[in-house]
Amino acid sequence: MRKIIIAILALLIIGGALFGAKTLIDNKKAPKPRVKKEVKIITTDTIVNTTVAIVIPANGNLQAKRRVELFSEVTGVFKPTGTLFKTGQEYKAGQTMIIIENTEFYAQVQSARSNLNNQITAIMPDLRLDYPESFKQWQSYLDNWDMNSSVPALPEAQNDKEKYFITGRNIYTTYYNIKNLESRLGKYRIRAPFTGVLTEALVTEGTLVRNGQQLGEFIQSGTYELEVAISGEFADLLKVGKQVALQNITGTKTYTGKVTRINGKIDQASQTITTVIEVSHPDLKDGMYLTANLEAQKIENAIELDRSLLQNGNQLFTVTDGLLKLVDVQPVHFSDKTVVVKGLENGTVIISKMVPGAYEGMIVKTEAQASADKKKEPSTSDSN
Repeated sequence: MRKIIIAILALLIIGGALFGAKTLIDNKKAPKPRVKKEVKIITTDTIVNTTVAIVIPANGNLQAKRRVELFSEVTGVFKPTGTLFKTGQEYKAGQTMIIIENTEFYAQVQSARSNLNNQITAIMPDLRLDYPESFKQWQSYLDNWDMNSSVPALPEAQNDKEKYFITGRNIYTTYYNIKNLESRLGKYRIRAPFTGVLTEALVTEGTLVRNGQQLGEFIQSGTYELEVAISGEFADLLKVGKQVALQNITGTKTYTGKVTRINGKIDQASQTITTVIEVSHPDLKDGMYLTANLEAQKIENAIELDRSLLQNGNQLFTVTDGLLKLVDVQPVHFSDKTVVVKGLENGTVIISKMVPGAYEGMIVKTEAQASADKKKEPSTSDSN
């Protein structure tokens, strides 16, 4: 009996303990967490609307404005000229660049000149008798004859009868045949068409040159053209004569060019229009890579910002009473890194560097405000 009573008391004690523990657990209230208000430190900028120039970047390689590919129209051996026909060699306008052996052809020209001289000499007696008024000019023509020089123009016929007489003796035909031969004789000597530099040499002295063979390339140094492709949407904004800023590939040197030509056709595949910029400078070389910045348009009462600041395509974060606020703006032009917008009033404060996780209503402080608040805080030594 005693054991039963002890067991019942033990069960009652254990049951009471479990009930009490459950009651304590159910009545226990967790303390409310203290929400810490996080204040972001931001960098700001104050809006000052100005006139923004829309600049279109483009790039390309320089090409000499005047370029000549040298070809041979005759056959022969390349003779030395006293100046080596090598890449980088400079020539003055009219200076001989190439001489091709012409001994055989020159003898042919001399033979034709002699033949014409004989033909004119043969008609002199008939001219004295039938056309005395023309005899003196033909005699003067023969007296001034030079076998080593180009044949001068024949005297003008005084009347139709004299003209028919000269034609009947085949003199005009012989004369024009000689002029044709003399024109071909001149092709054995190639002269520089302008002052410039040889950029490509494909033959050397002693080479057998053939008809139609390319000999080299000659350019005029100092004046170059830059051909760039501009988006067709700016076709109506580009104007001939506009000044263009040019930079080398490293951005260390700047040159000034001018738009000289604009293609009247837009490329269907790329929807771009070819624009040619002319530039002159002693430092420039053919083939040099340059970047052009074309000023296409000026936008009044606008501001240029970093593209990363634009939200939802047409909104910006402004700062009002320590809070971020989204305002609508009007984007006008996009470039690779910036955007030109309108619609902001002068004096509006915006963030100048994007804040990670920014949202409308976020509490923020400028760097200046954060620095001032830090100075106002009591130091640890003062509190002790």
